[in-house]
Amino acid sequence: MTHYSFSASNPNNHFLEIKFIAHTNGAEEMVLQLPAWRPGRYELGNFAKNVRDFFVSDENGNALLFQKITKDSWKVFTKKANQISVSYTYYADELNAGSTFVDKNMMYVNPVNCCLYIAEREEEPCEIKLNVPENYNLACGLNSNAEFLMHAKNFHEWVDSPFIASEAMQHFSFLEKGVLFHIWINGLCKLNQPKVENHFRAFASAQIEAFGQFPVPEYHFLLHILPYNAYHGVEHGNSTVITLGPSYDIMNEEGLYHELLGVSSHELYHTWNVKQIRPSEMWPYNYTKENYSRMGYLYEGATTYYGDVFLLRSNCFTEQEYFKTFNQLLDRHFSNFGRFHLSVADSSFDTWLDGYVKGIPERKTSIYTEGALVTFMLDVLIRRNTQNKCSFDDVMRTFYSGYACKNKPVNEEVYKQVIERFAQQELSDFFNHYIYGTKDYEPVLIACFDYLGWEMIKQPSPFFNEAFLGFRTIEQSGNTQVLTVCPGSIADKAGLAVNDFILAVNHCKVAADLHHWCRFFGNDTISLTVKREPGVIRNIELIAGKETYYYNYSVRLAEKRSEAQKENFSLWKIGASKI
Repeated sequence: MTHYSFSASNPNNHFLEIKFIAHTNGAEEMVLQLPAWRPGRYELGNFAKNVRDFFVSDENGNALLFQKITKDSWKVFTKKANQISVSYTYYADELNAGSTFVDKNMMYVNPVNCCLYIAEREEEPCEIKLNVPENYNLACGLNSNAEFLMHAKNFHEWVDSPFIASEAMQHFSFLEKGVLFHIWINGLCKLNQPKVENHFRAFASAQIEAFGQFPVPEYHFLLHILPYNAYHGVEHGNSTVITLGPSYDIMNEEGLYHELLGVSSHELYHTWNVKQIRPSEMWPYNYTKENYSRMGYLYEGATTYYGDVFLLRSNCFTEQEYFKTFNQLLDRHFSNFGRFHLSVADSSFDTWLDGYVKGIPERKTSIYTEGALVTFMLDVLIRRNTQNKCSFDDVMRTFYSGYACKNKPVNEEVYKQVIERFAQQELSDFFNHYIYGTKDYEPVLIACFDYLGWEMIKQPSPFFNEAFLGFRTIEQSGNTQVLTVCPGSIADKAGLAVNDFILAVNHCKVAADLHHWCRFFGNDTISLTVKREPGVIRNIELIAGKETYYYNYSVRLAEKRSEAQKENFSLWKIGASKI
């Protein structure tokens, strides 16, 4: 058994004091590893940069020699000691759903950030002791006793069990479909418990019904409600951590409440999809290096699609609210010209390169956005081919019961074979065009919309600079910065570039009102005063033409629908099959 203990003698400095104890089992040398990444975020985390005061001793307190051999591993020379004790501090000053944070009010730990392990001994049981004030409450997927002592069956379970220890937590629980659900709320939140419980029960019940069972007997929602803008969620085997803010908007139906439902439904769906249904490249997780996979369209794309679908099925979302989230997918897809350069499969592989930052212009797509749209298109294709007797729900159930429950991963070949079986069609062209290729999604999407009785509305962007000049901007710290430039547009040909700062339009200073000035001078030559790093000021002249570059895409139920379309939509909406 390996042992971990956590303390924070001076929490205001944000240093977490960690001790790791392990038996040597007679080894004269031992290699200690800190994880290089965390599941749920497919990029290297370089957590070792937060480690300080690393010290190793034997069971009698005698110092042992050690040597750092990689950026996040250490070799210890045991001198035939029976056990080693490693003490170090970890700087914990970042608060998001996948980080570790300590201050005078809480100890919040994602063990994957900061806990050492011995690579060949990941299956050993773990014991964890927290040294925190007695009046703290503990939210964690692991059971604990009054002394804040926890046990995990192995390192994989421990590293997948984040915890919040804090005095100021609201908590309630409910039993749904035989599963005990806990809601833990840390931070300032004027909780409407009946409303939250009703909605969480509804989408949890709908998801469990779709799969037939829940993978674990108990599940914990760990919610950090923050006083500033925040939106983030990370999945775990029997829990999720979610950060959301600002506090005053959480229970607001017109504010963040739907975001709370959206991220919570998404993360719950991950309990099946990626925590159980997992690509072979991550079976099991290798914490020491990149776990490259091209299947992000499944583990994040399908989850993004179904997270919102289950809110509609469970009546947590109205049809209008669902269409609002779907329209966001359409906007992200059609406004990203990277879709013509890198497939969703290759973009999945490259999350390890630059997947969570903007990257160079027009390089890549999103496993969340394009993955969700691919899942939607395949869902409708299966329904259409089988007269609604089958759907992508059947695909996911097969991945769970036929693979995950039998301790088998899902690879790209299995993914295609299972889909083809339910679609009753060979789909190499679809895969080569839309998953492994960069063919335009629009014709297929329109056909899917028609099947469900939806109509797509394509209108020029209301912002003149987007629609008729071909560039989008974002406000950054009081500055107007170019976010994207449509290839071949007037702005592109005139030399405007991504990351340019626009200072003025025809000598009129821009102050978060660029589009107004562009529309005002729309029939004239538009002269942009642009600052380009490093420190270059130039003028760029544009003359609007008749071509439109950016559109707003949205879908809604068509005013005139056939009886067949009405039935297709009804069956899709409730998740039923016509058998």
